[in-house]
Amino acid sequence: MHDCWGSVGGHLVLGSMNYCRFPGLPSKKLSKMLRMILTRHLREDGIRWGINGSMLPLGISLGNLLSRPRSELVAYLSQLWPSQYPGGELVAPIDEHQEVWASGVTYMRSRVERESESIVADVYAKVYEAERPELFFKSIGWRCVGDGQPIRIRKDSDWNVPEPELTLVVNAFGEIVGYTAGNDVSSRSIEGENPLYLPQAKSYNCSCSIGPGIVVADEEEMSQIKISLSIDRDGISAFNGETDISQMKRKLSELTGFLFREMAFPHGVLLMTGTGIVPSHPFTLQIGDVVTISIGELVLTNTVAS
Repeated sequence: MHDCWGSVGGHLVLGSMNYCRFPGLPSKKLSKMLRMILTRHLREDGIRWGINGSMLPLGISLGNLLSRPRSELVAYLSQLWPSQYPGGELVAPIDEHQEVWASGVTYMRSRVERESESIVADVYAKVYEAERPELFFKSIGWRCVGDGQPIRIRKDSDWNVPEPELTLVVNAFGEIVGYTAGNDVSSRSIEGENPLYLPQAKSYNCSCSIGPGIVVADEEEMSQIKISLSIDRDGISAFNGETDISQMKRKLSELTGFLFREMAFPHGVLLMTGTGIVPSHPFTLQIGDVVTISIGELVLTNTVAS
């Protein structure tokens, strides 16, 4: 049986066992069966972070956790006793001041599609084979949206797609701490017109979705993660695709290593690792489409809004 985490009504739900994280549920039993999963909650008294449905101490943020070495962080989280459910709306698992970066052309499928759409196709062939990967800034934390929140497509683009991506959570020391599910919503027509337009194709309001939580895991544990994408339009399936991390050309630690060259992230950083699922032309997202991304045990769902 495959366990998957999503959210219903703003609450974290474990699909296959029908557990919803409310006060009174067997936290100890669940913690033995599941990985540690960090979540971020918007409450009346402000933001609170939780782990496996229990509230973390007041004042703890993701930036605070990611300022510690990985071994220290895991030990700290492991010794926490279950407490009350944080409550409130489940929101994107990132602090407002943290950054999301992204990687490009890390799968052969991505290279092929980028070459087909671009007027300078050899750019993508060269970066796929090069030692140095393509890395670019995607979003700041306050601009990210979480599970169940709306994503957007650019009004000045007529070809827009979701990009399901394993998103690494990396601490201040460049160590991979875990992962979340990510959607790097992109304008293929703008990037295809000229690669120098990449920032406009990638970075705009509600173009970065992550969540519903952060699975604490190391690189080895991510080696067999499966990724799937489904898009429903008017209640009918418009697209389905799947891949897995083994199809990536580059190692995860290779991508983080280049990201941390000459650049510091004292409060950690999130890094999208590229997509291996690319809807072919002429498919484009439309307002009202429901996009569901499954990465490992996480399920991220967003509806395209105007």
